[in-house]
Amino acid sequence: MPQQTFDTIDIGELISGPSLSISRESIREFAEASLDFNPLHLDDEYMKKSSFGKTRFRGVIMHGMTNYALLVRMMTDWLSTRGGVLRRLEARWLKPVYPGDAITARGTVAHKRVTQKSRWMLFAVEIRNQNDELIATGEAMAEFPLVSS
Repeated sequence: MPQQTFDTIDIGELISGPSLSISRESIREFAEASLDFNPLHLDDEYMKKSSFGKTRFRGVIMHGMTNYALLVRMMTDWLSTRGGVLRRLEARWLKPVYPGDAITARGTVAHKRVTQKSRWMLFAVEIRNQNDELIATGEAMAEFPLVSS
């Protein structure tokens, strides 16, 4: 199959991203890598006693930035083989992710635009858990730089 390029990518094309199984260990590792030791992610007793506005969680939750990292990986893996560069990613967390959950990133090509200086693509992105519940949603923008001859 020939390599896809900006011109051969269709609006509506689906991007299958990676899946990630979440464990207490993976949450701890992310805390260490990011230096984010918020008790939301590490302390069950804290989570049982605390409420956040009108929200109560049943235990520790994964760092929201793990969602972001999974989306970035999906986009950069897909774009790098097609000549694209991720320029912007926005996401909104909708549900918490708990140890024992498995999450998967997905994307869809939503829009293409050619300008005088470059070529652009907009994507709808999301993360769903093992129950197909929407965990995070957002939008990504990529540039496919014009190649000068």
